[in-house]
Amino acid sequence: MNLTIQWLTLGAMLMSGIGMGILFDGYRVVSSELKFPRWTLSLLDLAYWVVSAILVFRMLYVSNSGEVRAYVFIGLAIGALLYYWLFSAYTTALTRWIIRAIKWLIALIIRIFHIFLIKPIVFIWSVLLYLINLGTKFTIGIGKIMLQLLQPIFKLVLWLLSPITKPLGRWLSPFWKRLSSNDRLQHLWRAATSKLRSWLRRK
Repeated sequence: MNLTIQWLTLGAMLMSGIGMGILFDGYRVVSSELKFPRWTLSLLDLAYWVVSAILVFRMLYVSNSGEVRAYVFIGLAIGALLYYWLFSAYTTALTRWIIRAIKWLIALIIRIFHIFLIKPIVFIWSVLLYLINLGTKFTIGIGKIMLQLLQPIFKLVLWLLSPITKPLGRWLSPFWKRLSSNDRLQHLWRAATSKLRSWLRRK
């Protein structure tokens, strides 16, 4: 392996160490801001190391066909240290800002959805319920007025039919007392029709 490839590999490992630092800080801030459950942290740690190992070996394979030398680990360590000394605070702050911006954007979308969709639906539903209630009250009121207007006609009809209904009532009274409440309507109807036929024949 010539000197150029060694320096290229060292630079790739420096960048890999910085990338591991960025990935670690991003993962740490995200898990803290989003309040991940404790039982998921071990899984996330394992996922971090797996992803980091894949990225490092990929960089190593591209730079020197995957040969592992001492300067590979030195480059990773120097890159990680440089990152934490120079860039860690900025990465943490930027990651927090991005998370808060995403939260604000989601809250804005939910608010717009609520204002332009949920509230109109609730308003339309309230108006429909009000109109149904108003129509029901109006119908009941008209029905009561009609009953009051038709009450004299009903009384007149009953008075005209009194020659039939009074004898019929006297004739059915003994049977009515003997019948149970379940059979009264049937027997009343049969007796009424029979009595009416007899009265019509006499006429």
